[in-house]
Amino acid sequence: MTGEGERRVDDAQDDDPAATSPTFDRHLVLEQLGGWRGMLDASLPTIAFIVANTVAGLRAGIWTALGVAVLVFLVRIVRRESLQQGVSGLIGVGIAVAIAAASGQARDFFVLGILRNAAIGVVLLGSIPVRWPLIGVIAEFLAPSHLGAMAGEPVAGEPAPGLRRRFGDLGAALHSRPRDPETGERAPDPEPERHWREDPRLVRAYGWLTALWAATFLVRVLVQGLLYQRNEVGLLGTASLVLGLPVTAAALVVTLWVVARLHRHRSP
Repeated sequence: MTGEGERRVDDAQDDDPAATSPTFDRHLVLEQLGGWRGMLDASLPTIAFIVANTVAGLRAGIWTALGVAVLVFLVRIVRRESLQQGVSGLIGVGIAVAIAAASGQARDFFVLGILRNAAIGVVLLGSIPVRWPLIGVIAEFLAPSHLGAMAGEPVAGEPAPGLRRRFGDLGAALHSRPRDPETGERAPDPEPERHWREDPRLVRAYGWLTALWAATFLVRVLVQGLLYQRNEVGLLGTASLVLGLPVTAAALVVTLWVVARLHRHRSP
């Protein structure tokens, strides 16, 4: 009875499309982007610079920011985490403190960030009219909706499967097509999926998401640019933090929610 019951359950799951249809894995996408820990680590050198500069002046702020950036990098090495964000953060802080040291003005610590935000915002906006919204490009690279490549929740205690394994599973599924009982030939290949840019709904949704992200970067440029001109170093640092991690987190939550809905729209 137990064996027969298990077979019935398995058959029911095989016949139920909802049980096997791919679902968007937000946790895996967030891990690919560095996670909340990575975004927090990126803010620590700025916080250290603001506090040290306020208490002991520019020189102390420079060395404190460098020290915190190096410490974050070493912690990543010890924990055997991805070093990509650590290296990029270390280089960014190094350039920022070099500019501030060369000019002798604490406000110049934020020049690199202002210019970077302006460039990213302009590029994001420019990608919308040509129907290549960059948020869509990034989302479809990390989680192709037409392949369900980020489907399923990771099993507890096991590493999250990478894109190569997921594409391998897809290939195995395609090669295991049923055979015709009369001719013995395999069933014909399924119709190829449309590219995401051929789906007006996807292009429109990714366009709005790209505009949302462009707005977050350009608002930072506007606010920080005004404070930079007024030489309000304290407010400049505060604006950098407030418009940094919290706004990025809010935009990321909205993006993951929308992309998950788009995946349900495309998945069988």
